[in-house]
Order: sequence, then C-alpha cells, then structure tokens
Amino acid sequence: MAAGTGAKAKLTPADRILATVLHLRKLATMDLLGQLFGVTAMTISRASQEVRPLLEAHGHHVNASTARFRTPADIAAFLSPDLTQTKIKETG
Repeated sequence: MAAGTGAKAKLTPADRILATVLHLRKLATMDLLGQLFGVTAMTISRASQEVRPLLEAHGHHVNASTARFRTPADIAAFLSPDLTQTKIKETG
C-alpha cells in the first residue's frame, strides 16, 4: 500500500492506550468513551481489543476502579469542586 492511502486512524496511539485503560478500569461505558474521544463505541472496542493483549504481554494488569461514569455530566459532577464534601479522606 502506498504512503497516504487507506483510512486515517481515528485515535492516536496514546488515545488508544488511554481509552483502553479507562475501559479496563471500568470507569466509563464504551459509549461514553466514544463521546469523550469523538469516535464510536465500536472504535473504542476495537482499540481495546488490540491494545489489551499488548498491555498484558508487557506485564501491565489494570484493576477496576470503584468509580463509574455513564454520562459526561457524571464526570463533570465528579470533577467540579464541591465545598460541602472533602474527596480526600483525613487521617487522624
């Protein structure tokens, strides 16, 4: 195939790794990840299927998170400063 032919990659290599790690952490649905990266859920799925074996082959195991986000609003609410709650647990 000649240079410049074929479909252009929708995600950069760094985006593919980040999307895969976020998916493996179970932080967000593939639909939400697709919205965040400006691609379809199928593109996120394909990236995850390709990157996951590479991570595992290099000894990288990604644990699931306890946080779950389903919508962009969920993420915005999580990231917005809430002065009534402290996200960092104080030790005492």
